[in-house]
Amino acid sequence: MPTDEAGGGGTRPVLGTPDDFAPRPARPGRLVPYVVMALVVALIAGGWGYIMLRANGNPVVSAQVITFDASAPDSAVITFTVSKPAGRAATCRIQALDTRHLEVGSREVDVPRGRSNLEFTERVRTSAQATAVHVDYCDLV
Repeated sequence: MPTDEAGGGGTRPVLGTPDDFAPRPARPGRLVPYVVMALVVALIAGGWGYIMLRANGNPVVSAQVITFDASAPDSAVITFTVSKPAGRAATCRIQALDTRHLEVGSREVDVPRGRSNLEFTERVRTSAQATAVHVDYCDLV
C-alpha cells in the first residue's frame, strides 16, 4: 500500500483516514424540496386531468349506425340511432365517402328534443358513387 512517509515505517493511506477530515455540517430542511416537488407534480397532474376531461368533447350525444345502402350512383341511405338528453335538441352530420375515403356527399340532420333515443333513416345526395356512409358527429344545440 502506498504511504506518504519515506522509508515505509508507517502504513498510513496517502489520502488520509476519515478521522483526518472535519465532520460535515448538518443540512437543515431536506424535506422541503420534496414537498415542493410533490405539490408541483400534483398541480400539473390535476391540470392535465381537467384538460383531458374538457377535451373529451360532447360525451352526452352518441350516434350508432345500424345500416347503410350505397348502391345508387347519386345517393346513399343510412339508418342510425341517436342517444341524447331528452330535453335537448342536437344536430348530426352524415358523411358519404368513396373508395379513396374522400367525401362525396354530406348532410346535417336536426334531432328534436322530447325523446332521448331516436332512430333516423336519411338519404344523402352524392356527387359520385359512395362506398360508405357514417355519422361524422352529433352535437347538442
